[in-house]
Amino acid sequence: MTPEQFLSKLAKQPPAPVYLFLGPEGYQRRICKQALLDKMLPEGAEGLTQVDLEETPIADVLDDARSLSLFAADRVIWATAAEAALPRRLASADDDDGGAGKGSPGALLVSYVKRPTPGTVLVFECSRFDFSGEDKTKLDRVAKFYSAIPDMVEFRPFTLESARFLGEELARHHHLKLGRQELSFLLEILGGDASRLSMELEKLSLFVGQERPITLDDIRALVPNASQSTIFTLVNALGRGDRAGALRSLDVLVREGEYLPLALTFLATQFRLALAAREAGIRSSQQAVSYFTKQGVRMWRNRAEQLMNTANAFSPEQLRRTIELIYKTDKGLRDTRPDDRTVMEMLVLELTAGMRSA
Repeated sequence: MTPEQFLSKLAKQPPAPVYLFLGPEGYQRRICKQALLDKMLPEGAEGLTQVDLEETPIADVLDDARSLSLFAADRVIWATAAEAALPRRLASADDDDGGAGKGSPGALLVSYVKRPTPGTVLVFECSRFDFSGEDKTKLDRVAKFYSAIPDMVEFRPFTLESARFLGEELARHHHLKLGRQELSFLLEILGGDASRLSMELEKLSLFVGQERPITLDDIRALVPNASQSTIFTLVNALGRGDRAGALRSLDVLVREGEYLPLALTFLATQFRLALAAREAGIRSSQQAVSYFTKQGVRMWRNRAEQLMNTANAFSPEQLRRTIELIYKTDKGLRDTRPDDRTVMEMLVLELTAGMRSA
């Protein structure tokens, strides 16, 4: 079920005795957890036990769930790192018995689900794996192991549209004057991470207040990674062979206190993805979103457009040469050297010289 379905059912009926929470999305999981605690343990009543299955065997968790508490009539047992309970053979490869042999963790879980303890809600949480790429197979194995639990809630990452809707909703909640351009910029910086979106909008509400509109400069000043927009400007200047423009962008990064090795890492990722797009024959941002999403790389429309701008500005040979120069620069930043700015300026000079001679 979706988090929305979970909240709807919880509002209308008592909670199920056992849940499996799957997926990395933290914002909705936090809301669902709080709703469950409010339902079971109103007004901060005692009764919450939190355990980590990397440290505690699932058999001990189930034994605890079967025990009646002397101090709380209702209990919630929250078991994180649910993937740690899988037998090793199941964690690494498919296994037909699902680790459910007699006396195994799987068998103990099946037995408990059939006869759960009244007044106790047991939640197994796996937030380590995503629903795409290599993680999907691992998440499927976790779901298989816990298949005896009928109530599974999937916490999938927000789509661009759902993240934008959430941003608009949170902006209204905080009475913020946040325009569409500024919200798009914020979503791009945060990669659609709903938890960070909620936190940054709360920070902006304290920083800006309700009297004036939020500007791009406000976001750049307050939100980590906002300097990425300047890095995109740097990439675009390099693509035009605009040495002066590239050096101006580098100067902005330095004045804003950007950690230049991190900026170089972002540049390397941008050019590698652009080369992959060229080699895959991708011609539009829509194709880029589809292609990289299937490869397990989260790709937003704005990011895809920036990526295609980079891919179209450079030939495959220039992209390869740029990646080689970035690698050389990375080594230069690690060696005994002049300051980071000088090393980065040398990269800009070499790249723009290559563009002018190409």
